[in-house]
Amino acid sequence: MTVDNHFSSLQKIYPAVSRETVDRLIAFESLFRKWSSAINLASASTLVDLWNRHILDSAQIFPLAPHAKHWIDLGSGGGFPGIVTACFLAESDGASIDLVESAGKKAAFLRTAAGHLSVPARVHAARIESMWTKLPTPDIVTARALASLDQLFVLAEPWLTKGATALFQKGRDYVREIEESRVGWRFDLVKHQSIVDRTSVILEIRNLQRKSS
Repeated sequence: MTVDNHFSSLQKIYPAVSRETVDRLIAFESLFRKWSSAINLASASTLVDLWNRHILDSAQIFPLAPHAKHWIDLGSGGGFPGIVTACFLAESDGASIDLVESAGKKAAFLRTAAGHLSVPARVHAARIESMWTKLPTPDIVTARALASLDQLFVLAEPWLTKGATALFQKGRDYVREIEESRVGWRFDLVKHQSIVDRTSVILEIRNLQRKSS
């Protein structure tokens, strides 16, 4: 895929994307492939279509909150959507994202990527629960392929109940996960259809409250 093709594919998701952001994302793709030969950053079967399966899929998060300044990405893994979001935030003065990843090798990759790309990302090699009192309430909390929706609510509760908005990427079982989570939680929900995968969605969650037992 050429640089122009990369640019065109990103414009379909975010028409205002800059050339600088495209260049960062292309550089991230190259770095990701290099590190994937040494550590398991993603399923090997998805690396053939890394740009679409992971980078474009992650890129569609940012246009849902382009003016948000403070982000937290939970269980950042190989940088999806955390590092991808950071590539967009590099164009926004004062914006930043905190990446929380407990696996040491993956956290090391994230730090390397953030430094190599010169993006405003801080990496925390820690369990999510340990960061509840250390990270202030952000504008946006993201997570991709991390846990069930109900468990994500538990992990993000300290921030979501204080006004943060969640943008959680979910696959084909999202309807069941929503129904199961409503047993113990109240929340406002907006469903955004994935542009990349028609069986997937991005769930925008606001006003999370735990139901009384």
